[in-house]
Amino acid sequence: MKAKKYIISLIIVAVIVLADQITKLLIVNNYNLKDEKQIIGDFLVLTYIRNSGAAWGSFAGKTAILVIFSIIVFIFIFRSYIRILEDPKYKPIRICYLCVVGGAIGNMIDRIRLHYVIDFIYFKFIDFPVFNIADIFVTLSVIVLVILFIFKYKDEDYEIIF
Repeated sequence: MKAKKYIISLIIVAVIVLADQITKLLIVNNYNLKDEKQIIGDFLVLTYIRNSGAAWGSFAGKTAILVIFSIIVFIFIFRSYIRILEDPKYKPIRICYLCVVGGAIGNMIDRIRLHYVIDFIYFKFIDFPVFNIADIFVTLSVIVLVILFIFKYKDEDYEIIF
């Protein structure tokens, strides 16, 4: 049973990474740097930028630090994932972990290969930082995890999860 769960987990992560990398490839092949195409007026715009940092450009040019941080997060998530693998109670956490890992791998591939991350989704009307598919998976999963930890799981669960 465990082997099947691992295979399904790897497939989920691979699908997320592929979705991220394919959309980035489409942008690179169809846009010049800083080109913009309005999808929904100034609400949603596609634009190709290169982000050498993390969220909002923080740690710009610090590729090694960002890769090391990602590896530390992977280790923590893997350790926790193994501990909660068989308990159905923790399925929402496992799904969120897989989404975080898939998104982090998508961005780490860019960082290692290109020394920057390809971003392209832009909510221009509020001048929100440009982001990508990997960022969506990571951000939404972390938000769901915080909500789960606040409202669903109790102190005794934290000993198992962490």
